[in-house]
Amino acid sequence: MSSKNGRSEREAPEVEQLALIRESVRKAKVPRAKPRTWRGAALAAELPVARVLVDKGPVHLDRLWDYAVPAELDADARPGTRVRVRFGAGARNVRGGRREGGGLLDGFIVERVAESDYQGPLAAIAQVLSPEPVLGPALLGLCRSVADRYAGSLADVLQLAVPPRHARIEAEPSPEPLPPPAVPEAGSWARYPAGPAYLDAVARGDCPRAVWTALPGPHWAAELARAAAAALASGRGALVVVPDGRTAARVDAALTARLGEGRHVLLTADTGPEERYRRWLAVSRGAVRAVVGTRAAMFAPVRDLGLAAIWDDGDSSHSEPHAPQPHAREVLLSRAAHEKAAFLLGGFGCTVEAAQLVDTGWALPLAADRERLRALAPRVRTVGEADEARDAAARAARLPTVAWEAAREGLKHGPVLVQVPRRGYVPRLACERCREPARCVRCAGPLEARGEGGALHCGWCGEEARDWHCGECGGFRLRAQVVGARRTAEELGRAFPAVPVRTSGRDHVLDTVPDRPALVVSTPGAEPVAEGGYAAALLLDGWALLGRPDLRSGEEALRRWLGAAALVRGAEAGGTVVVVADPTLRPVQALVRWDPAGHAVRELADRAELGFPPVSRMAAVSGPPAAVAELIGMADLPDGAEVLGPVPLPEPLPGRPRRAGDPPPGSGGSAR
Repeated sequence: MSSKNGRSEREAPEVEQLALIRESVRKAKVPRAKPRTWRGAALAAELPVARVLVDKGPVHLDRLWDYAVPAELDADARPGTRVRVRFGAGARNVRGGRREGGGLLDGFIVERVAESDYQGPLAAIAQVLSPEPVLGPALLGLCRSVADRYAGSLADVLQLAVPPRHARIEAEPSPEPLPPPAVPEAGSWARYPAGPAYLDAVARGDCPRAVWTALPGPHWAAELARAAAAALASGRGALVVVPDGRTAARVDAALTARLGEGRHVLLTADTGPEERYRRWLAVSRGAVRAVVGTRAAMFAPVRDLGLAAIWDDGDSSHSEPHAPQPHAREVLLSRAAHEKAAFLLGGFGCTVEAAQLVDTGWALPLAADRERLRALAPRVRTVGEADEARDAAARAARLPTVAWEAAREGLKHGPVLVQVPRRGYVPRLACERCREPARCVRCAGPLEARGEGGALHCGWCGEEARDWHCGECGGFRLRAQVVGARRTAEELGRAFPAVPVRTSGRDHVLDTVPDRPALVVSTPGAEPVAEGGYAAALLLDGWALLGRPDLRSGEEALRRWLGAAALVRGAEAGGTVVVVADPTLRPVQALVRWDPAGHAVRELADRAELGFPPVSRMAAVSGPPAAVAELIGMADLPDGAEVLGPVPLPEPLPGRPRRAGDPPPGSGGSAR
C-alpha cells in the first residue's frame, strides 16, 4: 500500500527521520545562548567565583550575585570589567533563592573570591564584554554611598556614573600622562584675603574646604583654573563641575590657557557619546588628571583626587532628574570627605546649603572685603520713595522712569542688558474685565499669544483658541498677565528705534555681544557676556521670580539677579543695575548691599526655626491611601522623626501630562 505522497509505508519512517535530522541541523545554525554557560566547564584555578552586580533596577535586587568563572575567561574576568550573565530561572546562582524569568543581562564584576556562600551549583559567566576595568574600587564606593544616601539602587547610580561602552574607542591607546605643572601664582586670588593661603594649601597636598563668594566680573573662570592647577601641581587630580555647557566652555578655555593642551578634558553632552567615552577612558586610565564638565562629570573617575570644585550649586541643572536623583554638590562633598580632597564651592550667590557648611564649621568662608566689593560691584537701584514722588505710577509700572533713564544713559557707553523672567511673547493672558486667567476649553491649559495680532494657542496642548470668551463674566477682551522676552524686545525696539535689539533665550542663546550700544533682552541663565561688561542692566518683573510657590523663590531670584548684575561694569566704571521689585523685600535688599552670604544665613535661621531643609531631612510618599498607611506602619523611623499627613492629593487638571508623584486616576491618592 502506498501513502498519499506515493511512498511505501516502510519508507515513511526513514523519510520522517531524515526530515527531523534536517530540521535539527537548521535549528543548530540559529544563534542561541552564549556557549560558555554549560555545566561542568573547567573553572579558573584561582578565585573561581566572581561576585557580579547585575544591571537590574529594582531595589530588592540591589545585591551581589555569585557566578562561576570559566578557565578560558580567567584572564579577562577581572574586578571592574563588564560581563554578561544569565539571570533568572535556570541560572541557580542566586545567593539564597531563585528568580523567576530568565535571560542574559549585563553586569560588573565587583570582586573575585575563592568560594561562594551559596551551596548549590553556580551558573558560569556567559561572556566578558570588555577586559577594560571601568568600575574601580573608588568609583564603586562612591556609587554605593550615593545609592545609600538617596535610597536608590546601586545599578541605577552606575548607569549615571559609567558611560555606555564603545569597543572601537577601547582599542585606541590613551595618551601618556604629562608631568605635574608648576605651582601657579595667586593672580586674581589675591583679591580675597584668604585666597593665596587656600591655593598654597591645595598645592601642598592639604585638604582645605571653602565656600567662595566670587567677586563680580569675568575672572571667576580663571580663578577656578588656578585652583585646579594648584591641585595638579601637588601631583593629584582636579574635578570642576559647572551647571551648563556655556559655563563649561569658559572654564575649559581658562584651563587651556593656564595648563596648555593635554592636561585636562571637557566632559559635556555636546561632545557626543564616542568622544565623551574616549575622554572618560583617558581619565579612568590615569592619562588625564583634570576634568571640567557638567552634572554627569561628578562621577568622573579622577585618579588621586586633590580638588573637588562646583560652581553655582543653586542651579537646578546640578540635580540629576533620573533615579535616584543625586545632586552634584552632595556627590562632591562625599568625594572630598572620602578621598581626602580639597573642596571649593563657588558662585556669585550663596545657597542655604553652602551657609550650613560654614555654620557647622565643615568649610570656611572665602570672600573679599567690603571695600573691594564696593569698587567692583555695580550700583544697584530700586524704585524708592523719591521715584514715586516724581512718578506716582513708578512702583506699578513695568518700566518705571528710573529704568528708562538707566537704559538711556547706559546706551551712551555700551550695551544694556534687560533680564525678563519669561520667554515667548505673551505667555499668560487674563480677562480684561474680571481678571480671570484665560484657559483652553479642551484641557484647561493657559492660553498664550505667540505674536502680535496672532491667534491664541494653549500652552499645554497647542490647540488654537478661536472665539474665546471668559467663562466667568462673558467678556471678550484680554490683557497680558505676563509679558515675555519677545514682546519686551519689541517694545524696547519701538522706544529706542536707533538702537539694535538682540534676544537670547532657549531658542537661541548668545555667548557674547560686542562692546557697542545695543539692547540685549535675555531670559535668566541665557545672558551673553559683553566684551568689557554691560553699561547697565534692567531686571524686570521681579514679582514673577519672587512669587513662585517654592521654598527657594527668594534665594533663586537673588541668584538670578546676581548672575546678571555680575556681568555689569563696576560702580567706579559707571555700571548701574535697576531691579524692578518691592525694595523692602529681603532678596532685593541683599542685592542692593551685594550680600548673598548674609541672605543665606538669615534664610538658614528661618528654616531652622521651622524645621525645613537643609536643617532637617524630609521625604514624601504618595500613592493610594491604603498603600501609604501600610508603608508608614512598616517603616522603622528614627527617633525624633515626625510624620505629617496624610493629606489628599489634588487631581491633575484635565489634559495636563502626568508627572512623578501624581496619584493614579481615580485612586484618591494621599501623601505623607
